[in-house]
Amino acid sequence: MSVELIDRIKSLSCWSGTVDPIPIEGGITNLNFKVLDGNDSFFVRTGVDIPIHGVMRFNELAAAKAAERVGLSPAIIYSEPGLLVCRFIDGRTYSEQDVRSESNLGRILDLLKRCHFEMPLYFRGPALIFWVFHVIRNYLAELEEHNSNYLNLLPELADKAKVLESAIGPTQIVFGHNDLLSANFIDDGDRLWLIDWDYAGYNSPLFDLANLASNNGLNSEQEQWLLEAYFEIDVSAKLLRGYKAMKSASLMRETLWSMVSEIHSTLDFDYAEYTAENLKRFNRTFDQDRETFVSHAI
Repeated sequence: MSVELIDRIKSLSCWSGTVDPIPIEGGITNLNFKVLDGNDSFFVRTGVDIPIHGVMRFNELAAAKAAERVGLSPAIIYSEPGLLVCRFIDGRTYSEQDVRSESNLGRILDLLKRCHFEMPLYFRGPALIFWVFHVIRNYLAELEEHNSNYLNLLPELADKAKVLESAIGPTQIVFGHNDLLSANFIDDGDRLWLIDWDYAGYNSPLFDLANLASNNGLNSEQEQWLLEAYFEIDVSAKLLRGYKAMKSASLMRETLWSMVSEIHSTLDFDYAEYTAENLKRFNRTFDQDRETFVSHAI
């Protein structure tokens, strides 16, 4: 842990007294800390722009402010380039099993709808778009330019991405969270919070729904319920095909994210293992519906 970073956090003007930042383990993109200041607890998120991953801190800050206004995320106390301070949520961070719980899925769906349709009312300034297929193309080019260890896999992945994008076709646009890992949901006993707006931006609602399912192991019955409850219609073959294509695309993007992180990240995390795990999940998911994707590509 950088002494300079710790000292920088200690010197922030938002504190009422002397503080001693406590590192929070588990982040795979940012370094995070808990700070006790008097009787109050705060969460400090540190990180610079990461253009290769599309992470721009001006966008993260604007999304976090909008999420606060909507009541999805805790109050922001202070920000400066590379640092964001908000109220600390004293609660239980969800596991994948928590997300899969039927008693929680309805609460999560409510958060997603508020994110998708209410946050644009409060988001200020330039906004990013998170189109997963642009992200995939950019990652593939980056891996090729840096002579990645996965060069032999890139042509096949590029071909599959084209099939998936074509199978989805035209789509609705909402304001998406785009990183629905279980750890981004926190239950404080009274309510559920949605945090971490690194990848926030306009996107198809299918991405958040598919990302939630693929990241947390929802079964087919839960996926069917999620689509019916979100769109409030019977699920057509076209909608289900688009959803499944987006689910495969979400897994491909996570795989490529990890491959690129193997090259660029300095965090202490086993990205190679994460790559292998997600590549296996992508191949299995894509192969399940390959014929549907290919036969209905437009």
